[in-house]
Amino acid sequence: MPEPRPLASDYEVFVAPSKPVTEPNNQFVFDEPNDNLTLKDVVALTLLHNPELRSYSWEIRAAEARRLQAGLWPNPTLDIGVENLLTGFSAAESTIQLIQLIELGDKANKRKKVASIDQQLTGWDYETKRLEVLTNASKAYFELLALQEKNKLLTELVSVSEQTYKSVARRVDAGKDSPIEKTKASIALSSVRLDYQQALYELENARKMVALFWGNEKPKFIQAAGQLDTVADIPEISILEQKIIQSPQLARWENQIARGRATLELEKSKALPDISVGGGGQRFNDTGDNAFLFGISIPLPIFDRNQGGRKEAAFNISKYYELQRAARIEVMNQFNQIFTELSIAHNKIKELKASILPGAEEVYKASQTAYVEGKIDYLNALDSQRTYFLSQTEYVETLVAYHKAKTDIEGLMGESIDSIKTVNNQKDKENEK
Repeated sequence: MPEPRPLASDYEVFVAPSKPVTEPNNQFVFDEPNDNLTLKDVVALTLLHNPELRSYSWEIRAAEARRLQAGLWPNPTLDIGVENLLTGFSAAESTIQLIQLIELGDKANKRKKVASIDQQLTGWDYETKRLEVLTNASKAYFELLALQEKNKLLTELVSVSEQTYKSVARRVDAGKDSPIEKTKASIALSSVRLDYQQALYELENARKMVALFWGNEKPKFIQAAGQLDTVADIPEISILEQKIIQSPQLARWENQIARGRATLELEKSKALPDISVGGGGQRFNDTGDNAFLFGISIPLPIFDRNQGGRKEAAFNISKYYELQRAARIEVMNQFNQIFTELSIAHNKIKELKASILPGAEEVYKASQTAYVEGKIDYLNALDSQRTYFLSQTEYVETLVAYHKAKTDIEGLMGESIDSIKTVNNQKDKENEK
């Protein structure tokens, strides 16, 4: 089995038992929090209980069984026959033989070698799926965090809109504004309330989606706990590129090529035909004599020397080399695209925090004061309010885009970006000394 990648490798995972289970236990007990759910909780529960990941663990056991079967010799054959029965049993001839097929060319060990490499490939498939499930579960967690933040913003916006409506109503009742302003405020309030109701449905759905990663259809936790605005600097792209080569999607191809070579050796051995050796005895009832029998069956490789099988295996090796190159190109394309998304989100977060959010908040507060004092009309106050809350929503969406891209890169290379930065910082300090 290949070594797991560093990402979340210290968490407990489900390991299928070595003995088959005819009736698996479907009654799972989830050690799920009843209140706040952290990212660590999501990782721990997912790696231990995710049904798809557990199925891959069973597949590893199945690969072990295939390896066992591949190394077994064929069973001997017992051949029993009776001849000359037309004149009765007195003249019958009885024969009993034990026949054994003997595989030449070390076929059993070569089959076992192919099965052993298949077992390694199954391990790589498991590791690829582990990182994929872990990545998707983490992204679902960050999506839930973002929806919680949006819900808080909408709750605040509903409260502000209600206050604004009351303020507009007072001004209309006092004759300071046209009644149409009250209608506009009422429409805006209704729209915000609808957005809030929709956000509640989306939030509940996101909560259920997170719990489904560990197979729980009725989540017990109340909310996700975490800091969405925790943003760190991004390592240099060259540093991350060096880590991409340890991706299971790339590492598996060395084993795939080795399997191709092992398969070629197995196909070559098939050019040497197997022989059957038999021995036994024969009884002649009419004379009472016994005789020993010995025989050997040797196929003559005149036409079929497994020419097609050998060529196919050789061609497959070349194919695997091309697929290895294609896999590297695909992974690097994924990495470059995700790194671009990560960089854009990171820069946008800095810009939003530095100027856009403070500016939008300043304009919003000033416009609220100006409207109460009658210096601007309702539409201008509403526009500044909308701009402020849209910028806050954009900030939340950019934060979740950053965390998703960061999670995607970590899943692709199988290592935490934070751990890479820590190692590099330690190296820099050592170099300074």
